[in-house]
Amino acid sequence: MAFESYEKVVGIVQDIRRGDSCCTQMITVMTESGLVHVILAPETRVIDCVRIRRGMRIAAFYDGTLPMPTIFPPRYRAELITSLRRDQNVVLQYFDGNLLAGDNSLQLNLSPMTNVVTVNGQRFTCNPGEMELLVYYTATTFSIPPQTTPQKIVVMC
Repeated sequence: MAFESYEKVVGIVQDIRRGDSCCTQMITVMTESGLVHVILAPETRVIDCVRIRRGMRIAAFYDGTLPMPTIFPPRYRAELITSLRRDQNVVLQYFDGNLLAGDNSLQLNLSPMTNVVTVNGQRFTCNPGEMELLVYYTATTFSIPPQTTPQKIVVMC
């Protein structure tokens, strides 16, 4: 699956309501630019199967190429949702064999403490290079490209 068309929304969950059916939920998220509605459907991947709760900081990824209703607040159908800690960032990108992001926006430096897993939470024992990765990190260097030692990497096999 190619993730290059995915866009990200990051914010704090304000409300969770039933969506259009009993199997969907409408999550209201307060972002830096205002309120956004995120649709959590049965096919939405939730990393670590975390139960989404009010007050939780999340990142939701949606396909930016799909048509969207022109309503306010915006409504996005999430393909992937993950919970985030305070000051934690997340990026979903293709990383080459040197662990450089496809758009040269981030260079990864792995450490023995970096937790590398598959989407279903199993340990990933191969080199994560040349794959789509969901990378969790806090600090980066001011170099070009910025470098970071990630806390966790989810390999999107």
